[in-house]
Amino acid sequence: MNTHAPDAWVARSLRAVWHPCTQMKHHERLPLIPVARGSGAWLYDHDGRRYFDAISSWWVNLFGHANPDINAALKDQLDTLEHAMLAGCTHEPAILLAERLSALTGHTLGHAFFASDGASAVEIALKMSFHSWRNRGHAQKNEFVCVANGYHGETIGALGVTDVALFKDAYDPLIRHAHVVASPDARQAAQGETAADVASRALADVRRLFVERSDRIAALIVEPLVQCAAGFAMHDPSYVRGLRALCDEFGVHLIADEIAVGCGRTGTFFACEQAGIWPDFLCLSKGISGGYLPLSLVLTRDDVFAAFYDDDTARGFLHSHSYTGNPLACRAALATLDLFARDDVLASNARKSAAMRDALAPLAAHPNVRHMRERGTLFAFDVAFDGDAARDASRTFSRRFFEHALEREVLLRPIGTTVYLMPPYIIDDAGIAWLAQRTRDTLDATLAEHSE
Repeated sequence: MNTHAPDAWVARSLRAVWHPCTQMKHHERLPLIPVARGSGAWLYDHDGRRYFDAISSWWVNLFGHANPDINAALKDQLDTLEHAMLAGCTHEPAILLAERLSALTGHTLGHAFFASDGASAVEIALKMSFHSWRNRGHAQKNEFVCVANGYHGETIGALGVTDVALFKDAYDPLIRHAHVVASPDARQAAQGETAADVASRALADVRRLFVERSDRIAALIVEPLVQCAAGFAMHDPSYVRGLRALCDEFGVHLIADEIAVGCGRTGTFFACEQAGIWPDFLCLSKGISGGYLPLSLVLTRDDVFAAFYDDDTARGFLHSHSYTGNPLACRAALATLDLFARDDVLASNARKSAAMRDALAPLAAHPNVRHMRERGTLFAFDVAFDGDAARDASRTFSRRFFEHALEREVLLRPIGTTVYLMPPYIIDDAGIAWLAQRTRDTLDATLAEHSE
């Protein structure tokens, strides 16, 4: 047996690796992709077959695989410092990254706390909010608020502010539940309503809760502009602006989870910029390292930092991760920021988004497509089924679409019956046209199967 053949790698993975967000039994008929290498927007398996990474490898890859600029930065850092603990030590990559991100907020969020992944960043923001209130003499402010259908990670604290039953129901006895307020999802608009009208209704629900409980609420957490795991539910920026005003009025912290929607995904570097506000805590991960290495951080304000600054150790924020502020990850992030500045990426992305909109226009007119929507480089649409096919399709559509896409050299992973496109920023006009056509072909093939 050739233990390096593609089938052998898959078999070994299924024996030894427990894959995330996966029912492992499904791989009895749906093979894993044995990825051998990546280059640009493409992933290649051991047989040389290629797959266009249309979802940026779970939303992390900004500038393509094996990007030469990020590669060079990491190689340079490897010869200098691979890691040193950030408790009692410091180093240039972490300092520079914290300073540059603070500058991008106009120095409103001037303090960066580093971690390794998105859920950890959420946990930090929740703990930091509660602890800062306690340090100020408001220990009763220990409740949190999340938005219906929101997702913020799968650690126990993060699940408490996540409202996706699939992820949290099994662990319900372990979870300290947050208050859930109405989603501003623009798809809920009634005839004649706008996305801003839906946002206004959702804000009224927040006000109602704050009137009743603000003396006990520490923070509200939101994914600004796009609730990604909720099927890319998009909302009007006025919702985020309204949340800031309500949190100020009632003395509640605002946590912006920009783990998926930050780093230019929504059209501005930070999604909150489109609402003209800054939160009290801003969580970043995924794309911040260009998709290279695990890295997350929480940016926060001077007044939060000041609540912990004391001679008493117990009043400090005693939270840590072994690889906090890892120099390699920070250097990858700095190289990523360099690419944004050098290539005027946000302006380039705006042009590419317009091209993507035009390329997807025929698909938007498809009889089974509903709610074609976009925000920056994020595009999504819902697939509708009629009659008896609806129930069965809702269970199998995602997996079958995934398979049909692979047959057409595209890596796409729908959420339920929502198809989304989140390609790396290096996609060009030819790639956009190709991706739009392959997405249409994949949809037609999947629908034909369900109609048989």
